[in-house]
Amino acid sequence: MKSLMQLSLAILITSLAASCGPTAHIEQDPSVNLASYKTFAWVDSRTSADDKGTSPTEFAKLSVQNAVNQRLQNAGWTLASSNPDVLLAYDILVERTEEQRNDPIYTRPFTRVYYNPFFNRWGTIYFPSRFIGYDTYTTPVREATLTISMMDAKTDKKIWQGWTRQRVDSRLLSPEEIQSGVASIFKKFRPGSDRSLAHRQ
Repeated sequence: MKSLMQLSLAILITSLAASCGPTAHIEQDPSVNLASYKTFAWVDSRTSADDKGTSPTEFAKLSVQNAVNQRLQNAGWTLASSNPDVLLAYDILVERTEEQRNDPIYTRPFTRVYYNPFFNRWGTIYFPSRFIGYDTYTTPVREATLTISMMDAKTDKKIWQGWTRQRVDSRLLSPEEIQSGVASIFKKFRPGSDRSLAHRQ
């Protein structure tokens, strides 16, 4: 019985953790059937030809590629060293923004003493805290957008793209944050389905 309760608790914690992950969105070319692609390779994407690839997000490259490689290989795709069907690129954009917050405000609890003349003694009345409104303010935050793009290797046409946004504490995404983002994106990657996923989800 105890083991069953522990197993149920573990499943519940896992489910809650999964539900708290970042929300992903995808776009797909409606004329493309992803089931026809089987091999992939990464391209070296830059903001310009002079970009030396030294931005902070460049250090996340290995984590992103390893996470995506694993997902695609689980889907039956193969990482190719030459003549791939699909070219992959990724981008991480970390932006400073502001978030509005509303913190509830409560009065302080307090007590009052009183005198009971009928019994000739003192007593205490407790007054609990009460809700009186909200303190509204803005606070600076960082949000990171992770985008994975797929292009047809023969035509260079974008055939699929997925992205997700999540709150981060620094300019760099941790390996755990990257894994979470990639997992959310590829939950919506269905290469074996003939149905179009072209609409935004």
